[in-house]
Amino acid sequence: MKSNSLIISERPRPIWQIPIAALFFTIAFGFIGFKLYKWMLGGEHLNMSIGDFHIAIYFSALGVSFTSQKRIYVDINNSKFKPSFEVGPLKFGKWQTIHNYEYVSVFHQPLKGGGYIYEVNLWYDGNKHFQLYEKHSYEEAFLVGYQLSEHLNIDLLDATVPNAYKWIDKNEWKLKMKAASQTEKD
Repeated sequence: MKSNSLIISERPRPIWQIPIAALFFTIAFGFIGFKLYKWMLGGEHLNMSIGDFHIAIYFSALGVSFTSQKRIYVDINNSKFKPSFEVGPLKFGKWQTIHNYEYVSVFHQPLKGGGYIYEVNLWYDGNKHFQLYEKHSYEEAFLVGYQLSEHLNIDLLDATVPNAYKWIDKNEWKLKMKAASQTEKD
């Protein structure tokens, strides 16, 4: 029996990124704290320029880049999806209702630098789609698409090769995955 809710998540961040993020956040908040300290206890006028905030914003953004994670929350019973951007306990995203699922597709978009970004879309109501996920790794994007198609019991389309789209035989793919995991155990 399949669960009625699903959370699709990026891989967890490596543990070495946590101290780096902590350092960036400490610099950002320390800088603002130092300016406020000088103002409150030093008797100086609050002399914070826009440049001071740029420094704090810059280091905060670096900290966020080392701690952020994307997740997709799926409530199958209510046909609701919520793409979420998370930084620690803070979660940003909005629930959206989608009915009449048709299939999940994985395709790539070219980037200006010559690389690709892989996108996972849920297609519904004929030609409407809901972008769920994007990643630089084909394997990660494909796994997200596969998991979602399995939980919703719909087809999966590999559209990463232009004009050579192919429907994925999920039973064959499961057998390959099982064989690969057996090989790793041996």
